[in-house]
Amino acid sequence: MKNILIALFALCIFQSCTTEKTKNSKPNVILIFMDDMGYGDLSSYGATGFSTPNIDRLGTEGVRLTNFLAAQAVCSASRAALLTGCYPNRVGITGALFPNSPIGLNQEETTIAEMFKSVGYNTAMFGKWHLGDNDEFSPLNNGFDKYLGLPYSNDMWPVGFDGKVATDTSHWRSKMPPLYLLDGKEKVKEMKTLEDQAELVSTYTNGTIDYIKANKENPFFIYLAHNMPHVPIAVPTEFEGKSNQGLFGDLMMEIDESVGQIMNSLKENGLDENTIVIFTSDNGPWLTFGNHAGSAGGFREGKQVSFEGGMRVPCLIRWPKMIEGGAVFNKLSSTIDLFPTLASAVGAQLPEKKIDGINLLSALTEDTSLNPRKQFYYYYGKNNLEAVREGNWKLILPHPGLTYENTKFGKDGFMGAPKRNHPYEMQLFNLNTDPGETYDLKEDFPEVIERLMILAEEARADLGDDLSSIEGANKRKPGTVK
Repeated sequence: MKNILIALFALCIFQSCTTEKTKNSKPNVILIFMDDMGYGDLSSYGATGFSTPNIDRLGTEGVRLTNFLAAQAVCSASRAALLTGCYPNRVGITGALFPNSPIGLNQEETTIAEMFKSVGYNTAMFGKWHLGDNDEFSPLNNGFDKYLGLPYSNDMWPVGFDGKVATDTSHWRSKMPPLYLLDGKEKVKEMKTLEDQAELVSTYTNGTIDYIKANKENPFFIYLAHNMPHVPIAVPTEFEGKSNQGLFGDLMMEIDESVGQIMNSLKENGLDENTIVIFTSDNGPWLTFGNHAGSAGGFREGKQVSFEGGMRVPCLIRWPKMIEGGAVFNKLSSTIDLFPTLASAVGAQLPEKKIDGINLLSALTEDTSLNPRKQFYYYYGKNNLEAVREGNWKLILPHPGLTYENTKFGKDGFMGAPKRNHPYEMQLFNLNTDPGETYDLKEDFPEVIERLMILAEEARADLGDDLSSIEGANKRKPGTVK
C-alpha cells in the first residue's frame, strides 16, 4: 500500500509539473512601437552620431526586417492597423484623432490584445493609445488588463513648441485640453512641461519591468508604445549631451537603454529564451522638424507621405527559442502582418471578420527565402489610394500630397514649412534597383503598369478610393461615442 501511495504521489507531482510546463510553454510577447522613428534611426540601419547596441542586438540575436512597411504614414491609422491586422481604412480609422474625438476603435473589432486573452494571456499596455480618448475606447475596453500612458500624441497639449503655455488664441494648441498621464481611466499626472515629458520613457520602462516581474508565472503580452521621438522630444538630465547628434540622438540613446533594461529583466526572471520581442515604428520621420526629427535612411520623403520614407520602418524580432540569430528578412512585409503571425505563434484563432495581415511565422522562423506577402496598398488621407505595390514594383497613382523636398526645415522643436497639396503624377519605380524612388519607368514598362492598375482596381472595389469617388464594398465603421 505504501508503495502504491508513493507512486500515486509521484504521478501527481509529474502531472503538476507537466501542467505547469505546458502552461508556461507559450511565448511571452513584448511589442515595442516607436512614434515617428525613421528607417535610418538605429545603428543597425545606418544611424550615425549615436549608437543603439541594445536594440541592434535584437537583430543580431534574431531577425532584421529590411522591407517592412507601416500600414499608413500617420499616427492613429497606423496604430489601428497594428492592433487589428487590417488596413486602417477597413476599420474606419484615418489620420490622427484629436482630443474629444467622437470616434475611436470599434469594440466590435478584435484587437491583438483580445487575441492574446483568448488563449490565456495577461495583457498590458504602456504608452500612447491614440485610438479614441473617450472612456469607452480605452485600452481597458479593448483587451488590455492594465494601461498606463497618454491618450494621444504628446504634442496635443496647450503648450507651444518652446515649452511654454500657448497664449496665441489663433493657434490650435491654445485650444487643447490639459494632457494627462492615465492609469487605466484615472488621471494621475498632468503633463505641464517638457520636464514632465522627459519622464515618460522611464515611466513606461519601469511599468513594463514591474509587469514582467508580476506576471512571470503566466504568459503575458505587453504593448509598449513610446510617445517619442514624436515631437516634442525631451530627455532626463543624465542623457543630455550623451550623443553627437543633439537632443534627438540623446533620446534614441535613452530608448536604447530602456530596451536594455527590459531585456535584462527578462533574463533575470528566466524568460529570456521564450519571449518574442518586436521593435518597430508607426511611420517614418517627421522631417519638417529638422534636428528634432529622425532619418528616412535614404528613402524618399517622410511621415504623412506614401513614398518609402514615410512608410518603410525598421523591424527587429528576437525569439531565441525559434529564431536563429543574425537572420535578415528582405521580403515585403508590414505591421498588419504581426497580428496573424503572433496568433500563429501562440495558437490563437484569427478573427471572424476579414483582416489583411499575412502570417509570416514560417518565413521568420524556418526559411527567410519564403515570400508570403506579394502585394500592398498605400492609402492616406481619409481614403485616398496613393500607390500600389507588387513585389518590387511600385506604382504611384495621381494624387495631391505633402512634400518635404525643397522646403525649409524647422529647428529645436519648431516646425518647418512643408508643401501641401503637391500634385503627384503617375510614376513607376522598381524598388529593387531604385529604392529612393528617383527614376520613373512608366514609359518603359507599360505591361507592369497594366498589371498594377488591375491591383489598384481591386483595392478600390474592396476598400474604396476617394480620389476615384469609389466607396468600396468592405469597409467597416469606427466606434462612435454613445
